[in-house]
Amino acid sequence: MKLYTISLLHIFLLLFNVSSGSAHFGMLIPEHPVVDATNRSIQLDISFSHPFEGHGMDLAKPAQLHITTNGSRVNLLPTLKESTIMKHRGWTANFDVTRPGVYHVVMEPVPYWEPTEDLSIIHYTKVIIPAFGSDSGWDQPVGLPTEIIPLLRPFGNYAGNTFVGKVLVNGKIAAGAEVEVEYYNQDQTVTAASDYHITQVIKADDNGVFTFSCPKPGWWGFAALSEADYTLKNPQGEEKGVELGAVLWIYMSPLI
Repeated sequence: MKLYTISLLHIFLLLFNVSSGSAHFGMLIPEHPVVDATNRSIQLDISFSHPFEGHGMDLAKPAQLHITTNGSRVNLLPTLKESTIMKHRGWTANFDVTRPGVYHVVMEPVPYWEPTEDLSIIHYTKVIIPAFGSDSGWDQPVGLPTEIIPLLRPFGNYAGNTFVGKVLVNGKIAAGAEVEVEYYNQDQTVTAASDYHITQVIKADDNGVFTFSCPKPGWWGFAALSEADYTLKNPQGEEKGVELGAVLWIYMSPLI
């Protein structure tokens, strides 16, 4: 009877995870998508969540948080402040921008153990922010174990534009990579037509390239998933697989 009960519980958890349609996303959301004369800083909300449904999860203090422009990197970990995002533990950070540039902000979390998937999750999360009219370097990799390289400029876009990206794993093209897409339904005014509509799914082509048209203004997250070539121990000390995510957030403006 005990084994039967445990099996039913395990099945329930798996079914709940599938039926919810939820995908985990590292989230790196700036207060403003562009830095200009009226807004001279980058203020970030950092979380690990289900963005469409507005369901948060506790995010431990990130292993890395840095900002790169023109070949120079600044460590933002000292600016981190603990916060509450989607009713769970998250973080905020701030960076004062003093010169033009295209700023690549990157967050690497500590591994997150997901018992319903029986693996650890590491989402290398990136957002690209232009400052003071600069428009150079947005299509350059920043050397992450896995990342999405935008082929459409990732700022200055309108809702309805088609985003094009290329997936890299260890600096090489990830042919056929699976990419999950979610809208940050921040005010919870959008209702999904079905569970399938919560997370959109794309397969990259043989060149690691994928496209997606964003129908609504706001923040859109793209997570290209791959399996790490190493394992990590779970809380019970067992070696388990690791899901790597290359996450990129872009903003689509309303067409007025």
